[in-house]
Amino acid sequence: MTGPAVDPLAPVAPRYGGGSLADVLPSALAVLGVPGAADLLGLAPRLAGVRRIAVLLVDGLGWYQIPAATPYAPTLAGLAATVATPLTSGFPSTTPTSLVTLGTGVAAGAHGVLGFKVRVPDTDRVLSHIEWAGDPEPLRWQPVPTQYERARAAGVAVTVVSRPEYGGSGLTLAANRGGDYRGASGVDALAGQMLAALAAGAGPTLVSGYHPDLDRHGHLSGVDSVPWRLAAAEVDRLLVRLVDRLPPDAALLVTADHGQLNVPAGHRIDLDTDPRLRAGVRVVAGEPRVRYLHVEPGATADVVAAWSAVLDGVAWVTTRDEAVATGWFGPVAEEHLQRIGDVVVVCRDTYAVVATRSEKPMESRLVAYHGADTAAEMIIPLLTIRG
Repeated sequence: MTGPAVDPLAPVAPRYGGGSLADVLPSALAVLGVPGAADLLGLAPRLAGVRRIAVLLVDGLGWYQIPAATPYAPTLAGLAATVATPLTSGFPSTTPTSLVTLGTGVAAGAHGVLGFKVRVPDTDRVLSHIEWAGDPEPLRWQPVPTQYERARAAGVAVTVVSRPEYGGSGLTLAANRGGDYRGASGVDALAGQMLAALAAGAGPTLVSGYHPDLDRHGHLSGVDSVPWRLAAAEVDRLLVRLVDRLPPDAALLVTADHGQLNVPAGHRIDLDTDPRLRAGVRVVAGEPRVRYLHVEPGATADVVAAWSAVLDGVAWVTTRDEAVATGWFGPVAEEHLQRIGDVVVVCRDTYAVVATRSEKPMESRLVAYHGADTAAEMIIPLLTIRG
């Protein structure tokens, strides 16, 4: 496994336009001959003659988590050693943002799903994208056509395979509209449905699959915990089934939405128990590694100063304008700007800002988190396997 020699806690910028999650589906569509699709990742030489592509996203399988998984996932380890390329996620490095970035082929500034939780502009309501049932209306909240819609319009057979309970959700419509949705629970059902969809048609075919369990066990028990190791073994079993049964004119692309890192108890700052962190703040959104603070009128400078003093050395505290200027989000559409906080807090090292009273208790009790811009969170693999 070769890749960037980067400290896992060093900051990493998204590589939009030739080395990011946003570039995976446009490159796959180019291989399948979709007019106007750009092969930003240079897949065509490796996939000459391929007519069917399956894209599997394993939630939480960051580049820096693969060595921890290796003892329990020999197939993954072998693929990582031979056919792996490092990419970056977008920013924030969190599941809803990444799923929509993969599906649309654009950065969060364009598609508008700018975090795990964001404030609905002109309200005090905080929208959790993983609990999004349809309000705001998905096609208005996320207006960018998906790569699945683009592929289907060009005559490609498109199928999306994920958990049955995710079908029809706001996030699914934002990220995956345009594909025939098939529900599948567990790795056997996921592999079976992906392979069946891949083999069903005679023409160009695109299949997308999603597996959430590695991320879930990382959150609940920690990266490299016993439950996480068992989940890594299940990912390996999924890869074995898919790789062994790929049609000869097919390819499998395996990637992730982000990595994860464990946050020690002593590295958690509770914004609900420190009055300095509540002063001037009207609405708190984001997640523990990246906070969006919407402030009272005229309070931006005071909030930046207070949070900078309390979190000195453990987070970067900046204004919305400065955060947008970094290019983290890609170009941000005017109608999406207010979804980002007036103040943006990005945690460094293994720190997190929790909210023990104003958010669900479980959210501050998780073991592993993600969302920020460290290499451990941002760098993800792309495994390219031919049938």
